[in-house]
Amino acid sequence: MPDLRPLRDTDVAEVLTLNDANVEMLAPMDETRLQELRGLVDRFDVLDVDGAFAGFVMTFAPGSSYDSDNYRWFARRHQRHGSFYYLDRIVLHESFRRKGLGGFVYDEIERVAAPYGRLSLEVNLVPRNDASLAFHAARGYVEVGRTGDEHHLVSMREKAL
Repeated sequence: MPDLRPLRDTDVAEVLTLNDANVEMLAPMDETRLQELRGLVDRFDVLDVDGAFAGFVMTFAPGSSYDSDNYRWFARRHQRHGSFYYLDRIVLHESFRRKGLGGFVYDEIERVAAPYGRLSLEVNLVPRNDASLAFHAARGYVEVGRTGDEHHLVSMREKAL
């Protein structure tokens, strides 16, 4: 049975290993950066499936001092368009993909984001993440912009809640 629970100190090594294995689609994160982000996030949760580490998710509320260019892009956009809740990264371990767990996590994050009116996130176009693009389209996320260059381009997406 899946459980989404707050990050524990004992999870740090697995989070860093999983982040590093997927760094092409994510931002790099060492232990110093993880601890820094831990102090800024709204949620830093681990997906636990029957006692096994299956992945993690990090989210930020508006008004955070998070230094991500993508987070700041949404913050500027929503100075004009209202509030938002930001999903910075979600990573599932390879052996737990395609089992409905992404939907399980998104159901919870969208519930938390609902008071803010929308969930904002980005999906890689370069390098292309077709599975993520299809997943987000199926859940109703629409592109509201793009940012980056020919080496790293992302689709800025939102879903009204």
